[in-house]
Amino acid sequence: MVNEEKQQPQEQEPKIKRAVNFKVAGTVVALVAIVAAGVFYAFSFVEEERQRDLQDWQIRLGIVADSRVAAVSDWVDKNFASLRELAENASLQLYMTEILFAEEEGGEAMAEAQAQAGYLRNLLVATADRTGFSAPPPSGEIAANVERVGVAGIALLNKDGKLLVASPGTPPPSPDIRAAVAKALGGKPVLIDLYKGASDETTVGFALPVYALQGDETEGIGVVLGIKLIGKDFVKTLEQPGEIQKTAETYLARKNNGVIEYLTPLADGTPPLERTFAADTPDLAAAFAVEKPGGFGIRRDYTGTEVLVTSRPIAGTPWVLARKVATSEALAETDTRLRTILVVFLLIIGGVSVTMVAVWRHGTSLRAAKAAEQFKLQMERFQNLSKFLNVVTNSHPAHILAVTGEGNITFANKRAADSVDMEVDDMLGKNMFNVIGPIQAKAYHEINKEVIEKFEPHNAVHRFEEADGDLVIKSDHVPLRGDRDYPPSSLMILDDITELTRERERRERVMRQLVETLVSVVDRRDPYSANHSARVAEVSHAIGQEMGLGELEQRTVDIAGSVMNLGKIFIPPELLTKTGKLTDDEREQLSRSFVVSADLLSGVEFDGPVVDTVRQIGESWDGAGPLGMKGDEILVTARIVAVANVFVGMVSPRAYRDAMTFEKVAAILMEEAEKKFDRKAVVALINYIENRGGRQKWAHYRETPLDQGTS
Repeated sequence: MVNEEKQQPQEQEPKIKRAVNFKVAGTVVALVAIVAAGVFYAFSFVEEERQRDLQDWQIRLGIVADSRVAAVSDWVDKNFASLRELAENASLQLYMTEILFAEEEGGEAMAEAQAQAGYLRNLLVATADRTGFSAPPPSGEIAANVERVGVAGIALLNKDGKLLVASPGTPPPSPDIRAAVAKALGGKPVLIDLYKGASDETTVGFALPVYALQGDETEGIGVVLGIKLIGKDFVKTLEQPGEIQKTAETYLARKNNGVIEYLTPLADGTPPLERTFAADTPDLAAAFAVEKPGGFGIRRDYTGTEVLVTSRPIAGTPWVLARKVATSEALAETDTRLRTILVVFLLIIGGVSVTMVAVWRHGTSLRAAKAAEQFKLQMERFQNLSKFLNVVTNSHPAHILAVTGEGNITFANKRAADSVDMEVDDMLGKNMFNVIGPIQAKAYHEINKEVIEKFEPHNAVHRFEEADGDLVIKSDHVPLRGDRDYPPSSLMILDDITELTRERERRERVMRQLVETLVSVVDRRDPYSANHSARVAEVSHAIGQEMGLGELEQRTVDIAGSVMNLGKIFIPPELLTKTGKLTDDEREQLSRSFVVSADLLSGVEFDGPVVDTVRQIGESWDGAGPLGMKGDEILVTARIVAVANVFVGMVSPRAYRDAMTFEKVAAILMEEAEKKFDRKAVVALINYIENRGGRQKWAHYRETPLDQGTS
């Protein structure tokens, strides 16, 4: 018995030690796992933030690239437009035809053609001087009978590429120019790509076909050719107004026989068409831009500097526009902020780990005292974390506010405080209506209440009237759960997008001006149908309002009504003004003008389905139209414009009849409802006429062009 009692403690002691070791090992493993997970998530968070900032830069670079592409395309279009004025000049077409005839006949006809050639030469000289196609004046030259090398000008060439007439300084037709002439004779404008001219200056060319004044327009009788030196006006299209990044740059590049060519001056002073790289150069930003237009990446530019780069193709040209900024400049603030976040996270993880080890080692006897100390440390860490979060939010360019359902501010970053000339601490606890003003506060407050109630995020765009123009704010609202100290709130992130909105509205105004110009060309051909398109757009807009269309659909019917008659530019004026009975072929030609209009507009990008709307205007509700569409298969916008078009046509006077009365037109439309027209659109029109003042508003539609001119 004695021996057994003595042996019992010896047998139990190893078991106790073993149990304690298992506990220590488990604790150590758990602690290591927590630290590893914390480090992993810290690095993951930092990487996600970096990717988010890269995405922001992708958007910013893309916006600039899109605006510069628009400027370059506008420059190209303006030069084509200048030459198109010449190609469509009736006198030029007539004289050029007679010169070509004289060359075939010879003899006395050649003498007469000399006078006509002189007139054309004067016309080319005047146009070249006005549009920038003329050669620059000589500088530093001694007057002598030495002919200058041709560098720029405008010329007329026949089908064989032979020079007929040219402005002074026009270079002789090279093989590339002759190839462009042959291509232009097919009926399409041709861009002669950038090249080094005779004076070693960057040169570009434009070629358009010239048709006989009366004759077949499938093939031209010759070509009008414009050769132009690239000047400051072209380089300025690449400059971004208000540029603030020192390393930002926009340039044009192209791929030519496996080589990347830089087409425009570079920031390091390299002239255009002077620097080239192999297309397979590793990580070359220009090669990436050309191979993947529209892409975004981190590459190295022509100096070896790491850059953020994006690109856009320029339609109708072999050029690609690249927009880049040095990574060191673009992500400087981001890298500093993310390093700070990572260090703070790692310090917090390390501090928590040390605290856990210290608490575990101190044992149960000191738990109460250590609990108080731990609480103090946690409070300090919480304060440090709060300070850190303030640093992060204060560096954000947006205004950030946390607001309760009653409108009281519980958090604000420095940007928001600076915008109202207050300190952050002074804003806390105050009502949003008293801080940012009742107009903006009311707009945000309604959204905040819904976000807090439904606990779902929401975003919106607001427009506020200011003395110097509208202020446009994009607001993101994120619900925040409440706790013991803070009630449920909405986190508001307010971004000022006024400049972006103004730029979009400017592009829309340019589009509207272009549409009005094109429409005026068609309307002038028939005095009885002048303003027809504008009136159809106005009536379509009124019908759309009555039917409750959305903003995009309203803009669609407005633009579609304005441009639907562009196809009539190909219809002879005598047919448009014919007073007798139309033949089947003439009626078919008129009915297909909508399809021709849609084909002309097919390459234009509209916000809404403008092209499909124009194409479907001639469709009937019962399926008897040229495309065979019926009922709801037809776009509601096309159904509306169809009703408006017929209404304006019947209430307006024509060369072969007087204007119909509103009552008669309404009766005809109701009779054709559910047969040719959508009943809803017809009823909406009649309601607008009878109850919305349409009869008085559109009474002048019934006036003849003579009456309108004298009123």
